[in-house]
Amino acid sequence: MDIKDIEKLYLHRQSCRSFDCEKPVSDELLKEVCRLALLAPSACNSQPWKLLAVTGERAKELAAGVQDLGMNKFASDAPAFIVVLEGAGNLSATVGSRFKNTDFLHNDIGIMTAHLVLAADAAGLSTCILGWRNEDKLRKILHLPEKTRIPHIIAIGYASEGYEIHDKKRKPMEETFALIK
Repeated sequence: MDIKDIEKLYLHRQSCRSFDCEKPVSDELLKEVCRLALLAPSACNSQPWKLLAVTGERAKELAAGVQDLGMNKFASDAPAFIVVLEGAGNLSATVGSRFKNTDFLHNDIGIMTAHLVLAADAAGLSTCILGWRNEDKLRKILHLPEKTRIPHIIAIGYASEGYEIHDKKRKPMEETFALIK
């Protein structure tokens, strides 16, 4: 593997807001993307997450849980969603998090989510991490206990034909990076 291959992946992956609703994602491919995401590192190997892949009619219901106030209208066309559930860190990670005043649990979930969307892109799928969501509505749709936290929900599928990859717009590197010796 070459670092340029990773760069191509990073440059290619972007949030998709136009899915081909006629092209379902196979259960096997969803499972493989999730398997790769679950290889992500976590504090003290606590792996404080659970992934739910949602397809078919349940995915159509789930779209309503991310569309309050007219947001994420495109989610109705996503053939699948991956719902990230917050789990508990193990004892070492929980104690370390409190001792160091660092949120290892949410850092770990963020790292795993990044692994997930990059694995999906490498598999030819497009994704959008949806920040706007109604957790109460999502818990009801998925029949989850009331206290279950849903830190991320990811729309996943194939981009509509003609959906363009845009150049990444980033701040100049000198504003966001420094080399200290």
